[in-house]
Amino acid sequence: MGRLRLRPAALWLVVLCAPLAARAEVALSSFLQQNTAVNTVTANPGGRHYKWLEERAQLKLDATGGAWRLLAKGDFAYDHLGRGEQSELREGYVDYAADNWDLRAGRQIITWGHGDLVFVNDVFPKDHEALFAGRPLEYLKRGIDAVKLGAYPELASFELVAAPRFRESRVPDSRRFHVFDPMPAVTNRETLKPGQGDVGLRMYRDIAGYDAALYLYRGFQRTPSMRPDSMTAPTKVTLFHPKLSVYGASVSGRAGDGVLSLEGAYYDSRQDREGTDFAVPNSQTRLLAGYQFQPGEDLSLSFQYYTEYMHDYGAYRAGLPAGFPVDKRWSHTVTVRVTQLFLHQTLRFSAFILRNTSTSDYFVNPELRYSFTDKVWGAIGVNLFGGKPWGQFGQLSPDDNVYLQVRYEF
Repeated sequence: MGRLRLRPAALWLVVLCAPLAARAEVALSSFLQQNTAVNTVTANPGGRHYKWLEERAQLKLDATGGAWRLLAKGDFAYDHLGRGEQSELREGYVDYAADNWDLRAGRQIITWGHGDLVFVNDVFPKDHEALFAGRPLEYLKRGIDAVKLGAYPELASFELVAAPRFRESRVPDSRRFHVFDPMPAVTNRETLKPGQGDVGLRMYRDIAGYDAALYLYRGFQRTPSMRPDSMTAPTKVTLFHPKLSVYGASVSGRAGDGVLSLEGAYYDSRQDREGTDFAVPNSQTRLLAGYQFQPGEDLSLSFQYYTEYMHDYGAYRAGLPAGFPVDKRWSHTVTVRVTQLFLHQTLRFSAFILRNTSTSDYFVNPELRYSFTDKVWGAIGVNLFGGKPWGQFGQLSPDDNVYLQVRYEF
């Protein structure tokens, strides 16, 4: 097992910004956390009965001085299921704020759009394994090493994000989750990551009391695709990230007693615009409508309708190898989230329900969280999956689990 250590980039960040921290107002905080998830259906493919079993500590430094700000957030963990000692720089960046522009450089977590566990214009990397293993929701997002430039003229606000190196989303580990594999007999696998970075632009402003935004992205698919070296007698599978551009828009604001959100995007599959390459996802149109309101005291409800339309569907069907599962031209998904607070808001019950009516996939996540004190809280929840064996959630039907989170913040 390796020693816990920060990456060289994190060390350079600390060294370069030490003078700022010395002159600034500095806030230090941390937490200790225990996280356990236990299978309720069957063992993992690797034979273990736990989805997650770790202790974790996080240290956070937040220093502000004049127009400058330094934030560094690092995690140190011990995983009992084979990964051992681990360390990660969750966030580590420097901010500079001027009158009508600002700059952020370093590892940062960026969220675009309005979807709740449904992503249209939020093109930045996720950790899907964290979500499905019952980790705190904050671990769903992964940071990227990027420069973010904000400009605020009178016409609109602009946010430009440029990352010199591409960072992928983390998919469930096949030793812990029952992940569908169309070629399980081919064990020779190679992963190719893009040799360049990606860039995104968000333009936003208020229009008649509604928050409106346009989005542009040029980069790659965050989750990998599979390409065999031969369709008749494959001996090797290459995992790669196809080229992708996204053009999107969103609007949100008050509607009746709640908040209405509308979002749409065109996913341009630059590597296969004709749709004939089965290994590359076809271009798509994605649309999302959401509504959130509070029907009672300490009670909130939200609903989402999400649809995907696959372009060049005829070419996709013609190029699909025999025996591969067939995606539908249209995919329709509905979600519901309910959150209720009790006991002077120290006890929170929440439930998220997702159902894909096109594939019969579903994901259900009820959770109960209690704050014992201002510094200690615990949560217990369940992850339930179902659907077709090759569906996003159906493939995980043997991976239902119960999880426990306990955190002490100081």
